[in-house]
Amino acid sequence: MSLKARITEDMKSAMKAKETAKLSAIRLLLAALKQKEVDERVELDDTAVVAIIEKLTKQRKDSVTQYEAAGRQELADAEKFEIAVLAVYLPEKMSPEETAAAVTAAVAATGAKGPADMGKLMAVLKPQLAGKADMAEVSKLVKAALAG
Repeated sequence: MSLKARITEDMKSAMKAKETAKLSAIRLLLAALKQKEVDERVELDDTAVVAIIEKLTKQRKDSVTQYEAAGRQELADAEKFEIAVLAVYLPEKMSPEETAAAVTAAVAATGAKGPADMGKLMAVLKPQLAGKADMAEVSKLVKAALAG
């Protein structure tokens, strides 16, 4: 079953169980997926769906930070709930050790020597690690590997 089909099935079960908060979060996700498909006239595969889920999760995390800074805890809690609903559809996260090993392997495979090779290295790593690792953390590891 594709990820998109699983999300649709989860929406139906949330509807039947009358879980309004979960249903709302899933509907937002499906709307974002549909918008992407309509805008680009494509059928989304699992990789594209994961990329959209990551984008929505990042937006929610930014909102949580802003709501908490403004003292609006009830809104922050609502965003945290949506993050939890979205996290179900993301692949298993890699450990920091696995991420570091992947960066080391990519450096060896590409023969990257210095900071000028960072773009080439990230182009190799992004498809491998998208959804499995925090790409900001990967970027820091790549900079460290190329600097030293």
